[in-house]
Amino acid sequence: MENLQLEETNGVNSQAVENLRVDDLVFDQEKQSKEVKAQNIGHDGPDFDDISDAEDVRSKRKDEGRGLQCETPLEYSETKSETEVIADKQEDSDDKMNAGGDLESKNQETNPNVDDNCGQSDLAKEVDDRELTQMFDKSDEIPSEDPNLEPVFDGTEVPGMEANRSMSGRRLDVDQDSPGVVEKAVALKNFVKEKSAVAVSTMMRRLSGKREEGAVDNVDDEGKDVSDIGKVGENKVMSEKAVEKFDWNPLNYIKKSSDVGVDRKTEQRDSIVMKGRIILYTKLGCQESKEIRLFLRLKRLRYVEINIDVFPSRKKELEKISGSTSVPKVFFNEILIGGLSELKTLDESGKLDEKVDFLITEAPLFEAPSPPLSGEDDEPSSGLTDEMAVIVRKMKESIAVKDRLYKMRRFTNCFIGSEAIDFLSEDQYLERPEAVEFARKLADKLFFRHVIDENLFEDGNHLYRFLDDDPIVVSQCHNIPRGILTLKPKPLAEIASRLRFLSRAIFEAYVYEDGRRVDYTSIHGSEEFARYLRIVEELQRVEISDSSREEKLAFFINLYNMMSIHAILVLGHPDGALERRKLFGEFKYVIGGSTYSLSAIQNGILRGNQRPPYNLKKPFGAKDKRSTMVLPYPEPLIHFALVYGTRSGPTLRCYSPGKIDEELLDAARNFLRNGGVVIDLSAKAVNASKILKWYSIDFGKNEVEVIKHVSNYLDPADSEVLLDLLATSELKVTYQHYDWGLNC
Repeated sequence: MENLQLEETNGVNSQAVENLRVDDLVFDQEKQSKEVKAQNIGHDGPDFDDISDAEDVRSKRKDEGRGLQCETPLEYSETKSETEVIADKQEDSDDKMNAGGDLESKNQETNPNVDDNCGQSDLAKEVDDRELTQMFDKSDEIPSEDPNLEPVFDGTEVPGMEANRSMSGRRLDVDQDSPGVVEKAVALKNFVKEKSAVAVSTMMRRLSGKREEGAVDNVDDEGKDVSDIGKVGENKVMSEKAVEKFDWNPLNYIKKSSDVGVDRKTEQRDSIVMKGRIILYTKLGCQESKEIRLFLRLKRLRYVEINIDVFPSRKKELEKISGSTSVPKVFFNEILIGGLSELKTLDESGKLDEKVDFLITEAPLFEAPSPPLSGEDDEPSSGLTDEMAVIVRKMKESIAVKDRLYKMRRFTNCFIGSEAIDFLSEDQYLERPEAVEFARKLADKLFFRHVIDENLFEDGNHLYRFLDDDPIVVSQCHNIPRGILTLKPKPLAEIASRLRFLSRAIFEAYVYEDGRRVDYTSIHGSEEFARYLRIVEELQRVEISDSSREEKLAFFINLYNMMSIHAILVLGHPDGALERRKLFGEFKYVIGGSTYSLSAIQNGILRGNQRPPYNLKKPFGAKDKRSTMVLPYPEPLIHFALVYGTRSGPTLRCYSPGKIDEELLDAARNFLRNGGVVIDLSAKAVNASKILKWYSIDFGKNEVEVIKHVSNYLDPADSEVLLDLLATSELKVTYQHYDWGLNC
C-alpha cells in the first residue's frame, strides 16, 4: 500500500509539472485576444483605480490561494489571474528552467505525505506574490526626460576621447584622419558607453547625494547616526537638510569663494554695518550711475538702488523730495546728498566720514525714501484670466488625483480620462463626444498630458497628469512654485522683451565694472530678481515653436544667463564635477509644457541638438517634443555669450533679436581679444581658451579649421600672424586652464 501511495503521489506531482508547462502554451494562444481587449480599453494591465485596490486584490488572492494549497497544480493554475500569468511570462527563461528543476527535484523526494504538495504550492504562491509585488512597485519613469540619462558636461575630460578635436601640444601637420585615431575613437566610444553611461549616471549620482549629506552634517553632529535609522527616516532627514541648505548654504558659500584673491574680493561683503540706509536713484544706460556705484563700493557703503526705468512711479517721488527727476541722486536716510560730484566734494573735504558716522548710529525716519516694495510697478505680471485654466483648476479639485497602475507600471498623481469626461460633461453641460473634444483642447494648451504620451486625450482608462503634478516638474523645476497660472499665456515676444529689460537692469546694478563679476548677495535680496522669478513663471505654457531663429537665439541666451544666476542662488556654487552635473542637468524650468535644464538649453537648442563634450548621447531624442525648439543650425558664437558663473567665462550682457548676430560678433571679439587667445610669436605657439577645445566641432572639423575660424575675430595684426604660422604648419596649440571658481 505504501508503494502504491508513493507511485500515486509521484504521478500527481509529475502531472503538476506538465500542467505548469502547458499553462505557458495556453497563454500564447490566448494572448492575442487578450491584447485586443486591452487595447479597446487602453489598458494592458489590471483595471485598478489605485495602489490600494491592487493591494486588496493581491491580499484576497493570497487568502484564496491558502484555501487551494492542497488542490492539484492544474486546479491552482486555472485560478491564476491574467496579471499573474503576465508576470510569469515576464520571467527570464533561465529562471524558468531553474524553477522547473527545483520543482522536479522536490517531486522526487521520498516523503509521500500530501503536506509536501501543500508546501510546494505555498512556495509557488509566495514566488508569484513576490513577482507581482515587484511588478507593481516599478518606479514612475518618463524616458524622454529621465534626469539620470540627460547628457551633461561637468568639466571632466575623458583622455583620448575626441582626440581629433583636441590635439593639444601637437603639430598641425599630423594626419588627423589616420586609422589609428579612428580605431581609438571607436574603442573609447564602446568603453565609455558601457562604463561611463552606467557608472557616472547612477553610482556617481548616488555618491554625490551622500557627499552633499555629509557636507551638511559637518555643521553639527546630528547627522552621525543617519545611516543607522530606517529608510523613511533617512529620507526625512535628507529633506530637512535640503531645506536647511536652501536657507543658508548658497550665499554663505558665495561669500567664502569671494575671499580668493584680493582683486576678486566682493567689496560689499565687508560693507560698513549701519542702522541708517543709503538710497541711490539711477536709470538705465547712465554712465554717471556706473561711476557712483563704483564710488560707493570702494567706500564699502551698502546701498539700495532704485532704477526709475524699472520703477517709474518713483520718478514722482524723486521730483517731490529733490525738486527734479535727474539721476543719479544719493540719499543718506532722509538727507539728500546729491550726485557723484557732491560725493567727491564731501570726500575731499573730510565731511563724508561724518555723514557715514551719522548713518551708523541713526535709523531712517518715516520721511526717508523706502526700498522698492514687492510687486511695485509690476503691471505686466497681471493680465486677462484664462477661462480654460479656471476650469482645469476646478477639475483638479473635483476628480481623484492619486497614484495608479497602468501597463504594469506605477504612476504618481494621475487621473483617469473617463473621470475627466464625467466632470466636463456635468460642469460644462456637454455631451460626451463634445467633452472629449474640449478635453483635447485643454491638453493641447498644455494643462495636462498622457503619462507616457500615447495620445493627446481619449475617453476610457487612459491615465493623464496635470502639468504641475509631473514628478520631474515637482522635484527639479523652479519656475512653477504656485502651480498652473490662471492667466492667459502671453506671446513669447512680450515675455522675452520684459526679460531682456529686467536682465539689463540687473546686470547694470549688480555686475561689476569688468562685466564678469557678479554681486550675488545683492541680487538675492533685490526686487528686480523677485520680479524676474515672476516673469519666468509665465513660461509654463508659452508658445515657442513659431518663433524665428533670431528670437529663439536672443531669448534662450538671456534666459540661460539669468537661469545660471538663479541656480547658483538656490544650489550654491558647485565645487566639483558632481555638483556641476547637478547644476547644469537637474536645475530646470518648465517652458512651453516641457522641462529644460541649462545643458538642454545650451546643447539641445542653441547648439542644434549636439552631444555635450565627452558625452555619447544627444540631449533630445527623435520622439522628444523639445526637438521642435532646436535652432536650424548650430551657432558657434553662443560660447562667447553663455555665462556658467565661472571666472574663465565671458562677460554678462543682454542680447536683442534685432541685433543678435552683430552683438554675438562683438561678444566673440571681446572675449578672444582679451585673453581668449594669446599668441606667442617667438615660440610659434597659441594658447587658447578651453572653450575652443571642448566645443571645437562647432568651429571646424579639425584644429586647423578651428584656429582659422577664431582668427576672424582677432585684431587684424594678430590674425595675420596666426594665419602665417598656420601656413607654415609650425603652429603649436595649447589650452589655458579653465577656472571654475565663482565669478564674484
